[in-house]
Amino acid sequence: MSALLSIENLVKHYPGVKAVNGVSFELGQGVCFGLLGPNGAGKTTTVEMLEGIVTPTSGQVLYRGKALGQRFRNEAGIMFQSTALQDYISVYETLTLFRRLYPVSLPLEELIETCSLGEFLERDTRRLSGGQRQRLLLAIALVNNPHIVFLDEPTTGLDPQARHNFWELVRRIREDGKAILLTTHYMEEAYMLCDEVAIMDRGQIIALDTPQALLAAHYNDAVLQLPEDDFTGNGDDVAATVLRHDGKVEILTSDVEATIRRLIELHVPLQGLNIRPRTLEDLFLELTGKELRG
Repeated sequence: MSALLSIENLVKHYPGVKAVNGVSFELGQGVCFGLLGPNGAGKTTTVEMLEGIVTPTSGQVLYRGKALGQRFRNEAGIMFQSTALQDYISVYETLTLFRRLYPVSLPLEELIETCSLGEFLERDTRRLSGGQRQRLLLAIALVNNPHIVFLDEPTTGLDPQARHNFWELVRRIREDGKAILLTTHYMEEAYMLCDEVAIMDRGQIIALDTPQALLAAHYNDAVLQLPEDDFTGNGDDVAATVLRHDGKVEILTSDVEATIRRLIELHVPLQGLNIRPRTLEDLFLELTGKELRG
């Protein structure tokens, strides 16, 4: 299947700054693509060029093999990180307003069902909870029945339950065959939702593959976590790498059973032991050296 969106050697320079420096990838139909990066990595500038908001210095963005134009604008949906809604009108009136901006739009009943808006259709937009507001903004992004949807940090500020509910909505629209480009600072979100992820730093993509393939390519070990007070030794004591931070000890080992036997020999209490696999957050920090919010 040919790519819906093709990004070819995208570059954006500002005076004294190379914000984006040679980014290339493709996004196919029915695929959720995650774009990750610390602040200043060029992620936001890249997305704004893909959306047609910012003009590249060089390179190109192609939609269905052609430069971004009216067809792209009619067939793209965008959920911005921050969106101002009209005050003093209801959710139903807001959907009606945005439907009138496009030559083709989804039936209101379908939008309401897809984004689970039925319980608060008559509520003033000023009185929506965080999760309700995000569901409305997703409905606005879907109002024109887009083929490609841009979701810019859509679950920022949501509580865990609202975040998981939103994930279900994203899975639903992906299963409907829409292409999704997702930016997020939640590594678990990227792992759970994305078919492919790209990690950006200093204006370039430094890793690109499925989340599972990226982890398999970089790691063959697991992480044993203990309270710092329970293990005062070092890496030589357990023949493994030992890291300390936030009151915890992390032991990186490719042989979990042997490491646990050694901890028992050292009379280390194991009541607080936690064993976890490697995560995208581990990989992100290793590749960029930065917290995602940093």
